[in-house]
Amino acid sequence: MDTTARRPKGRPPVTDHASIERAAFAVFTERGFDATTLDAIAEAAGVGRRTLLRYYPSKNDIPWGQFDESLVELQKSLAAMPPGIPLHEAVHRAVLAFNRVDPAAVAQHRQRMSLLLRTPTLLAHSALKYRQWRRVIASYVAERSGLSPDDLLPRTVGHVALAIAVSAYEQWLDDESRTIEEILDEALDALRTYLAQPPDASAS
Repeated sequence: MDTTARRPKGRPPVTDHASIERAAFAVFTERGFDATTLDAIAEAAGVGRRTLLRYYPSKNDIPWGQFDESLVELQKSLAAMPPGIPLHEAVHRAVLAFNRVDPAAVAQHRQRMSLLLRTPTLLAHSALKYRQWRRVIASYVAERSGLSPDDLLPRTVGHVALAIAVSAYEQWLDDESRTIEEILDEALDALRTYLAQPPDASAS
């Protein structure tokens, strides 16, 4: 059932992803993620359920924001790297850019990452998103290395880069004195060690 009829009087309808996210996160804070329904989010956002589903196919997609669009930007960032730049440096720069947060959005981003990393019911959905992210990294590494994204080196770099990013976010959630960019920059130095002498492509 569409919940448009329950929209508070005088409240303009939401017409963008960010506003829906803000409304949803407020309800998540009040009720908890698992206890929050799509109808409750739609009502808080001032839109109908059908409108909400045009922006986000499911409740589980809301904490991920516009993730697909972000992956396109990650691909563009990697593609724009100078050809001569070391592989580890290209991945390092692109992952940092992907995770750069506007200072005004830090509080909401912290809530977003807390939901994604600490909500058991989101883990299966998150695994699908992580796979997409790893594939972007693996495809770039494969192109640079003359390999397939499914070969050992590209696949491993995708997994290593993701593990580094997740670890950095876990640290950031526990330490508000540092920015995610600082922690991630420090953690990504591990890629330098791994990629300094990549495994023989023939072993993949």
